[in-house]
Amino acid sequence: MSRLGKVVCSTIIFASIFIAGCAAPTRAIVSNESEVSLWRGRLAVRVESEQPLAQPQAFSAGFELTGNAQAGELTLYTPLGNTAAALSWSPQTAVMRSNGDVRHFESLDALIKQAVGTEIPVVALFAWLAGDNMAVAGWSADLSDHAKGRITARRTQPAPLAELRLVLEK
Repeated sequence: MSRLGKVVCSTIIFASIFIAGCAAPTRAIVSNESEVSLWRGRLAVRVESEQPLAQPQAFSAGFELTGNAQAGELTLYTPLGNTAAALSWSPQTAVMRSNGDVRHFESLDALIKQAVGTEIPVVALFAWLAGDNMAVAGWSADLSDHAKGRITARRTQPAPLAELRLVLEK
């Protein structure tokens, strides 16, 4: 490789590392005296089947979550980085946009169930993301690796059993 080629290659590597180092997500933004959160990472949901010998349902995606339990947005990404679905909610509406379709739901719980395959306690989810091990009937959260950006929550009641795993970008 020529000297010029080595310089160009080194510059590209340095620029890539520099840009990647600048890409860390913001965990919390203060706006209008209320905390608005922003998280990015990967999520996986697994729901055991209630039928004997049936395979569990599994869902995984990249995600970006902003807002709070009252109003926010959740964008789910495919492994290639394309938007699989964009969810938004407020006290008045719950909407999912996917593949050019727009669907309205009667509640955030119904929206989340349709998007990931099971109900997830959204208020508790935001608490868990903030490091608060909020208790929820039927759910137990493991925040022991929260500092490493990992959260696991399991639902034992009501059936079927479900597990939510989050890996946050640092």
